[in-house]
Amino acid sequence: MTQAARPKRVARLAQVVRTERLTPHMVRVVLGGEGLAGFPAGEFTDHYVKLLFPPAGAGYRAPFDPAELQERLPREQWPVTRTYTVRQWDAVAGELTLDFVHHGDTGLAGPWAASARPGDLVQFFGPGGAYAPSADADWHLLAGDESALPAIAAALPRIPAGAAAKVFVEVADAAEQQPLVPAPGVELTWVLRGDGPVGAALAATVRSAALPSGTPHVFVHGEAGFVRELRRFVRADLQVPRELMSVSGYWRLGSTEDRWQAEKRDWNAAVASDDEALAAR
Repeated sequence: MTQAARPKRVARLAQVVRTERLTPHMVRVVLGGEGLAGFPAGEFTDHYVKLLFPPAGAGYRAPFDPAELQERLPREQWPVTRTYTVRQWDAVAGELTLDFVHHGDTGLAGPWAASARPGDLVQFFGPGGAYAPSADADWHLLAGDESALPAIAAALPRIPAGAAAKVFVEVADAAEQQPLVPAPGVELTWVLRGDGPVGAALAATVRSAALPSGTPHVFVHGEAGFVRELRRFVRADLQVPRELMSVSGYWRLGSTEDRWQAEKRDWNAAVASDDEALAAR
């Protein structure tokens, strides 16, 4: 039997409406335009899109047909994908808000966001997503670094009224804190990294915190090293079942997104071996 061909993914086209410097290293870009009509976001708080950027010297710019380019151009000239969490989707205004970590000329999406101007065009696939705070959980545990901050910020208003929640966000220093206002029952802790390695202070703070009793609904995202460490803690010490966990390495220290996506299968296998080791105890 001949398998049906996969439906062609169509990239949405959006234009920059405005930008804002939230902190010294966080840039907000608000997108709009007719290409966002019917954008199906809202179910999850960790919705994400995959932005498409022409590589340097490629000779084309948005709008373009990614599939057509892949058919006629060598791989090194294909659009480069970068994944970003949806900070907010305003269906009434038709505006999509994305927040970008920006460290000078390092990376691809950060410098683009810092230099973006109203009217600039960008294409993307999505949204994806899978997590929103459960109304049935005993309590909620959310932890992440700057890359997870947009998803955590989006989740705060969706934590059920009156529910207990412990939220931990690691940033470089106090200047990177954002004015988030948690609801009653939600305790937000900013963890300042300073000169330490990414995630080390965050993992130590979570492990030493006084946590509520019962089984939490868990969201832990960010740099892969500390995410795996906290996943072990959540599984072994808090005894949280996998179905109540949203845990993922958004990025890995020393790897580009392209390289990290290629490595992530091995990382997932290592995480699965952690589960097997715990089950064998």
